[in-house]
Amino acid sequence: MSKYMMIYKGEATDMSDMTEEQAGEVMAKWGAWMEKVGGALSDVGAPFGTGVSVVDNGSTGSPESLTGYSIVEAADLDAAQALADGHPYLSEGNGNYSIEIFELTSVPFES
Repeated sequence: MSKYMMIYKGEATDMSDMTEEQAGEVMAKWGAWMEKVGGALSDVGAPFGTGVSVVDNGSTGSPESLTGYSIVEAADLDAAQALADGHPYLSEGNGNYSIEIFELTSVPFES
């Protein structure tokens, strides 16, 4: 099994800007997804806070609209992608949010 990082892309609403009922609904969706994925979820991850983009020319700028991550274990990229099925981050259906999925590979010089 390989590990895959799911990176959440899109301007998500901060939970502190939600009503208690809205926040409860969001957490219920996350709970249902985590239960569905089960043991394949190796790290639920965390939301991202304020960030900065550091460029190789020494300048800085605004980072991409990335809002958090999770790490899952799967046999291959297709299986990791299948774990995104029913993910609450993709529930809006308007094309404003995506999950970028990358295999975590070993560093070449590590043994």
